[in-house]
Amino acid sequence: MNTLLYITTVLIWGTTWIAISMQSGPVPVVVSVFYRFSLAAGLLLLALLVTGRLRRLAARDHGFCLLQGMCVFGLNFCCFYAANAYINSGLESVLFSLATVFNAINGVIFFRQRVTQRLLWANLLGFIGIVSLFWHDLAGAGMNAGVLLGIGLSLLGTYGFSLGNMISVRHQARGLDLLSTNAYAMGYGALVMLLIALITGAQFSMQWTATYLGSLLYLAFFGSVIGFAAYFALIGRIGAGPAAYATVMFPLIALGMSTLFEGYQWSTSAILGLVLILLGNAVMFYRRKRPVETPQGAV
Repeated sequence: MNTLLYITTVLIWGTTWIAISMQSGPVPVVVSVFYRFSLAAGLLLLALLVTGRLRRLAARDHGFCLLQGMCVFGLNFCCFYAANAYINSGLESVLFSLATVFNAINGVIFFRQRVTQRLLWANLLGFIGIVSLFWHDLAGAGMNAGVLLGIGLSLLGTYGFSLGNMISVRHQARGLDLLSTNAYAMGYGALVMLLIALITGAQFSMQWTATYLGSLLYLAFFGSVIGFAAYFALIGRIGAGPAAYATVMFPLIALGMSTLFEGYQWSTSAILGLVLILLGNAVMFYRRKRPVETPQGAV
């Protein structure tokens, strides 16, 4: 089950970066994020109501859902969407892979979790592999003010995502229903985006193109409803630190699509990066089989 959740998260979220880049255009960032999560929350709440699976929460739990919505279903995506104007989606996915580091740090801060050597080695191999994989993008970006702003926004969004992970750990430790908390949090995130849009005077325009509408539907249903359900379930099963290692695999999906549709050329450093990332993945999830003990006196 863990493997299925991991693969689902990687495949879906590995393609959402391209979809996010398709959201760039005349529609204000905060409005696009509002469209995405209001649609996602509506779909999930309707499904839970129809199936009778929507669970009631205490007022305190709703407060944490509000915080989670702001962190992981709202403000962080405003950062990611805005950063796309300054850096490409590939570099954004590279920076997002730092969620593994942020989750490990936040796990120690909020839950006094122990950082294992396995997690440290996997993160080190994965991060070196990511840098090697995207070395040409990183070196060719040029450290001008716009690029630095894009990097800062991406890092801020990634840390917000990590804080949302910690709240999901809190929800599941209290035995709260995963889909119900996701639905409420997405709804609260959409309401916060609506409030910000109204305060800032953002125009509620719509781009009636197949690219914008198709990417919006993909981000709402697959990227939000299914992707976050799989990822938060994985957190509940293996922990926030190991689950966040999935973010290291996202750029590989983006590169695979680029190879097929954009003619991406693999360099020596890119191949080395791929090997290091796969090695880090093996370190994270390999479990040595324990030898079967022979009962005393057995022949």
